[in-house]
Amino acid sequence: MTGEGAGDGAVRILRAEGRAAAPWSNGGGVTREIAVHPPGADWDGFDWRVSLADVTRDGPYSPLPGVRRILTVVDGGGLALTVDGAPRLLPDRFRPFAFSGGAVTDCRLLDGPVVNLNVMVREGRARAVVEMVRGSRAVPPGDALVVAVEGSAQLAAPGEPGVRLARFDAAVVAAGARCEVRTAGVAAVIALSAGGDDG
Repeated sequence: MTGEGAGDGAVRILRAEGRAAAPWSNGGGVTREIAVHPPGADWDGFDWRVSLADVTRDGPYSPLPGVRRILTVVDGGGLALTVDGAPRLLPDRFRPFAFSGGAVTDCRLLDGPVVNLNVMVREGRARAVVEMVRGSRAVPPGDALVVAVEGSAQLAAPGEPGVRLARFDAAVVAAGARCEVRTAGVAAVIALSAGGDDG
């Protein structure tokens, strides 16, 4: 395991504290970026991007042609999406939902503000699989991102004491790193790879 911040080891810890909030242009919420690849990439240049969004009111999503989105409600009373005219009810937390970023999408809050975990991958350049983990499991062998979305999590390599992730802390795990996540709540384990559509 590496220390805090942007170390260059196999595991990089990204603390939630101090994460910058970027207001949406429509005033409906704010986004806090967790990680992006390549590092520092803007909206037009990322292969994948993972963020948390505080959604405070109903409204349309910005169109993102060429991007695949995986949205997971991690706090709040759920939401209802309309994706290219098709209704999709997301009343429960921790249930990832994948859809095209280019679709005409509207959002309605079911019971007040929510927090969403957003995973975005550029079609043809990256893939992502999002799994919500309760208990413990090995982190996939490829590149991965682990986010504690409820309670806390412990990320540990064999023979090491591990690092505690408080709620919304994250860890970038490089391909080939051997580690396990153990949760006192729920953690999102996001497997990331180069290539076509997400699995």
